[in-house]
Amino acid sequence: MSTTEYKPQFYPGSKSPAANRRKYLDPSYQFKKLRSMSDEDLVKLLDHRIPGEAYKSVHPPIEEMVEPSCPIRKMVAPTAGTKAGDRIRYIQLTDSVYFAPLAPVVRCWIYQSRYRGVDPGALSGRCPLEGRERDVEKIAKELLETEVFDPARVGVRGATVHGHALRLDEDGLMFDMQRRYSYDKESGEVTYVKTQVGNPVDKPISVGKPSSEEELKKVTVQYRVDGVSLRTDEELMGFVQRLHWLRTLAGANPELVKGV
Repeated sequence: MSTTEYKPQFYPGSKSPAANRRKYLDPSYQFKKLRSMSDEDLVKLLDHRIPGEAYKSVHPPIEEMVEPSCPIRKMVAPTAGTKAGDRIRYIQLTDSVYFAPLAPVVRCWIYQSRYRGVDPGALSGRCPLEGRERDVEKIAKELLETEVFDPARVGVRGATVHGHALRLDEDGLMFDMQRRYSYDKESGEVTYVKTQVGNPVDKPISVGKPSSEEELKKVTVQYRVDGVSLRTDEELMGFVQRLHWLRTLAGANPELVKGV
């Protein structure tokens, strides 16, 4: 019996936002690293534990537990955090509507496509990612050090996330009511003076230099009338129109979609 190899179709469209979506969604594509963040700074920013503190657990390590026989458990290898019994923690990122690399719903798709054992969610301007603590820290480091994070247009905000749709300040930074970060004019870098939930840190945490507007327009997944307009992407518009037309037909009578 012959088999056909499955080739995922990540996203339609011919313009740059669609191409960026396909690229970021593809797990075989490695995000470009733009900056480095120490483990200590990352732990401080997430504000779940004290740097150097042992991970807290909610159950013993899996290898010490006596679980009933389960074929699925034998097939699926546990993540490092699950294997150790870590508690559930999170990181939440807010994406500006002004050419941030990602957008909440696309960010959610990326999390689901690339990471195991996590629970993402998409809201109007933010996307939380929950998982076992050491797994979340590993994922957060990749997200914050690479091209899918821009210091000015993406915010680490565990609470009071509002501001993604407001105008940018004079330094191009997205509004943050908690004032967790600021622009250092001497270094040209953005530094966090508070954790994701708004607690002060002992010393500023640098997250690097913001990208230029021109570069952001090249890497963003967002369609905008002042960037790449959705209506100029004929391939994607045809897909969207067909999707809504089939939904309308099927809603009236499922038989109507046969052969369409």
